[in-house]
Amino acid sequence: MPAPSSVVSRLAPTPSGYLHLGNAVNFVLTWLLTRQAGGTLHLRIDDLDRARLRPAYLDNIFRVIDWLGIDYDHGPSGPDDFLRHHSQLLHLPDYNRVLRRLSLVGAPSRLRLVRASTRSRTGGAEAAVALDTPGAAWRTYVPVGTEISFSDAWQGETRVSLGTLMPDFVVRKKDGVAAYQVASVVDDVRLGTNLIVRGLDLQPSTAAQLWLARLLSETAAFNASRVHFYHHPLLTNEAGQKLSKSQQLPVDAGVLSSKRGPEMVFETITKLWGLPPGNSGSLEELMFWLPGDWSRLHSTQ
Repeated sequence: MPAPSSVVSRLAPTPSGYLHLGNAVNFVLTWLLTRQAGGTLHLRIDDLDRARLRPAYLDNIFRVIDWLGIDYDHGPSGPDDFLRHHSQLLHLPDYNRVLRRLSLVGAPSRLRLVRASTRSRTGGAEAAVALDTPGAAWRTYVPVGTEISFSDAWQGETRVSLGTLMPDFVVRKKDGVAAYQVASVVDDVRLGTNLIVRGLDLQPSTAAQLWLARLLSETAAFNASRVHFYHHPLLTNEAGQKLSKSQQLPVDAGVLSSKRGPEMVFETITKLWGLPPGNSGSLEELMFWLPGDWSRLHSTQ
């Protein structure tokens, strides 16, 4: 963990649906860890996926933050302020600069850009086209057998088989805009992020970002010795499926549609921590119970 005064973290929602219970739990966990350390918390909304962005989803982010009773130190004050002064579209030059650098280091074996939206790895064959081909996505080529190791404060020492799980992830989408893995790294480097709280399903993305970041000097600050990770267990619905905004029904308004208050979120966190019922009535109580020894958590999962 970084020195308390130097901790920098972020809430990083996407306005692609109404925030669900899992999103709210992530917000509170991030807030608790950052505030416990006396650190700095940013609100960084990832809005590059313009096809799924809706004004109601953007507004919902701010409503959930207010509902939870948490705060942040830097970021937009509301939807209008976000669109005018904080949208990721304002940072397209930064993302494009990194993409250009990636294209220049494409020849070395450490990174090859596959200049097509689809390709085959059979026998090493690639469907290569020019970088400026319209409608072509850029994909990395992760060497077979590549493994990424990092310390996870919740899950323990972690090793991700990136070459198997994400062998050719997208770095630039077909519309010519930087993909999530690139934009997230660039944004975290820009903000100075050194504490990231994520769901367990994003461990492969963490590995992909650590691998990608070390390819360029501009992004080298995003590394496992500087950035500390907490990958918390996922929440599931009654059918045992992980909660997802992409699976929401038209009538589903997310966590704010619950008849219960934010105590529902706090109680969920205490269950994740293995605490007995009745210790989760407020943010203050959660701060009191916040584990000092996170290593015990992964031993009980």
